[in-house]
Amino acid sequence: MKKLTLAAVVIAGLLLALTTLDFPRWGDPQTPASMHVSARFIEKSLEEMATPNIVTAVLGDYRAFDTMLETIVVFTAGLACFFILRTRMTREDLEPAAPENDPLDLAGEDLVIKTVARTFIPLIQLFGLYVLAHGHYSPGGGFQGGVIFAAAYILLAVSHDMKTALRHMSERASHLLSAAGVLLFAGIGVICMTNGVNFLDYGGLAGILGMSLATGHSFAILLIESGVALTVTAALIMIFKLLSSHGTVQEGF
Repeated sequence: MKKLTLAAVVIAGLLLALTTLDFPRWGDPQTPASMHVSARFIEKSLEEMATPNIVTAVLGDYRAFDTMLETIVVFTAGLACFFILRTRMTREDLEPAAPENDPLDLAGEDLVIKTVARTFIPLIQLFGLYVLAHGHYSPGGGFQGGVIFAAAYILLAVSHDMKTALRHMSERASHLLSAAGVLLFAGIGVICMTNGVNFLDYGGLAGILGMSLATGHSFAILLIESGVALTVTAALIMIFKLLSSHGTVQEGF
């Protein structure tokens, strides 16, 4: 079975490598991005999206369908880790181990580390919210904000223990949030279609909410970036729990 899996991975890798032969030459001036596409985005993004950050306008609007698929890839990665690494615990496995009488073993009992972590975690989360919400105007957005949110959770688990972290976000909650982010992104596209426009054409949302076209685009970008942040946060937390606990999601480390 392992040999078959290895062969499948090698064949898939070779096929992916072959597809690079169809890529344009690096810096080719005849590619659409080098001719008219980039100039169009730079000149019109602020007018059409009310979003000063061109990168956010491109990722969240002009190529929103591609960004949605990238979000699905992150969600799929989390699910793949779950199905590969997650192990089922028996009742005997869940019974706590007998404590060791070692007076010098202070691991996990450092009051300074716990206090500092609990002080900084809200600040980290606030900064993550800023990065998410301010992605229209400066470097940031859903992917970056999601990573920062996940880092705050990981800091809680590292400074305390997995059980403490699970009390703040259970395994079930991380799965649901990861799926909710993808559904929020796709749901915005479906809502747009109800107004007679294409999937992820934010002009439809602007019409439903009674906003100007540019404001509707800007608001929709914030919504889909929030969906991205949910999926990235939950998927990274899911992967961390599985890797740090060898698939048991019990103690960790």
